[in-house]
Amino acid sequence: MKKTKFGLIGADMSLRAHVVELYYPRESAELVAICDCNPAMLEKFAADYPQYKNVRAYGDYRELIADPEVEAVFVMVRDFYHEEIAVAALNAGKAVFLEKPMAITLEGCDRILEAAYRNQVPLMVGHNMRYMPSILKMKEVIDSGMIGDIQCVWVRHFINYGSCYFRHWCAQREHCTGLLLQKGAHDIDVIHWLAGGYSTRVCAMGKLSVYNRTTGRLAPGEAPDRKASWKPDCWPPLELKGLSPKIDVEDHSMIMMQLDNGVQATYQQCMYTPDSERNYTFIGTHGRVENIGDQGECQIHVWTDRGSRRRPDVIYDLKAVEGGHGGADPRIIKAFFAFVRGEAPALITPLAARNAIAAGYLGHYSMRNGNVPMDVPPVCREWEEYFNGGQVRRS
Repeated sequence: MKKTKFGLIGADMSLRAHVVELYYPRESAELVAICDCNPAMLEKFAADYPQYKNVRAYGDYRELIADPEVEAVFVMVRDFYHEEIAVAALNAGKAVFLEKPMAITLEGCDRILEAAYRNQVPLMVGHNMRYMPSILKMKEVIDSGMIGDIQCVWVRHFINYGSCYFRHWCAQREHCTGLLLQKGAHDIDVIHWLAGGYSTRVCAMGKLSVYNRTTGRLAPGEAPDRKASWKPDCWPPLELKGLSPKIDVEDHSMIMMQLDNGVQATYQQCMYTPDSERNYTFIGTHGRVENIGDQGECQIHVWTDRGSRRRPDVIYDLKAVEGGHGGADPRIIKAFFAFVRGEAPALITPLAARNAIAAGYLGHYSMRNGNVPMDVPPVCREWEEYFNGGQVRRS
């Protein structure tokens, strides 16, 4: 089997880039190039991964995508570089795995879609939650018709490690737009996918209510402690130290979404809770499904008979699966190569990724402008047909 030769843009293996190295299928793929604008990261990669001594190292992403041997690239860099690098790689004819979020603006997403459509190059966005067992089981329940036609969706996202987003570049709007987009894009996409429609109108509220009141901020240029937000003493939130000197994104937010199929949904996010869990509830004409836990050993509860809240009518016990994000990380990396090789379609389309960003992006505009309702602009029919058709252009 001829191996797909790929490059990795973003060599900081303490972040999401490590999942690529850890899980890419050695039998069908080969890492041949790596890039980082920080020479120290390339030096550390060479020291930590001596097995890749023959991998070419670049300090500029343009040099990597110009490498004729590279067939596909993983873009695993900060959000505000996604658009620029993805468009350049697509224009160069490279298949692209683009880490989520797709971009930090709706316009940026559409420029990426245009490049993928015009060049007919495979594009996949890293919405790994579509590969999580808990999400897949809920989709199975919904698709089976067990709870009837979905009409209403409620999602609550509790984040006890939320301070990590307020220690670095994510704390500033100019770098990520906001956390409803940056973090919430995962959940908005899951809502769209399981409910079977895309948001056409959104209305949101949000506020910077806690982390703006902390003291002991980092000095400008001072490096944050990346592990601090996962330590037991990272509590209570008002007493935290080492946050970004500038914070202007909301630390809690909520959005209402009208979907194109009539479903109505809400999503709430809080970055300073004592616990951490995503809780989804999908309510249909014959019952409802809800997850209890979202990773590892968790349960999916289903109610189909009328009565007071009690033991669910059906309980699915899910076991822990090896791999990050509840086993989703190895699945999505392998799925990308299967998609590029034409062996299997991807569970996430670029159009779906764009529509998740659209809801989050316009939600931020709404919450910052008097909670005004915002209509989501659709893409053109040609793009819709192309991306929904597996990125195969019909002649």
